[in-house]
Amino acid sequence: MRQTTLQLTDSDRQTITAFRCKGIHPARSVNRAHILSALDQGISEKEIMRVLGMGRTALWRTRVAYLEQGLVYALEDAPRPGQPLKYPAKPAAEVCALACTSPPAGAKRWTIKLLTQAAQSQPGLQGVSRETIRRTLKKTFFAPGRK
Repeated sequence: MRQTTLQLTDSDRQTITAFRCKGIHPARSVNRAHILSALDQGISEKEIMRVLGMGRTALWRTRVAYLEQGLVYALEDAPRPGQPLKYPAKPAAEVCALACTSPPAGAKRWTIKLLTQAAQSQPGLQGVSRETIRRTLKKTFFAPGRK
């Protein structure tokens, strides 16, 4: 296995030392900081992989990320793409506000089905699904019918 060398700058070395010792950071970021520090100290890749329990690919990617784009890019996860929210905060608040009102005539309490029907009659929420309403209420820790 070929050994790769890595020399950190003094400021990066101080940042990594502080990163490893202080604060709350994701385990993956701390492991990357350990990798960079160990490579800077000249510890063999085989020993780093054994001690940290990481694979060769993670070690190489961390080293390449540091060399190509710097310390911040090497330590942090890149933002992952995802589907944008179909209903931002305002429609979600409208659903919660609707759930806080008294239930329709003939119903003792709001159900997801009743909320879906009521929300679909509101302007801007015509295409909202039952599952979207359920997830919205779950994320806001709101349970219809519970006091």
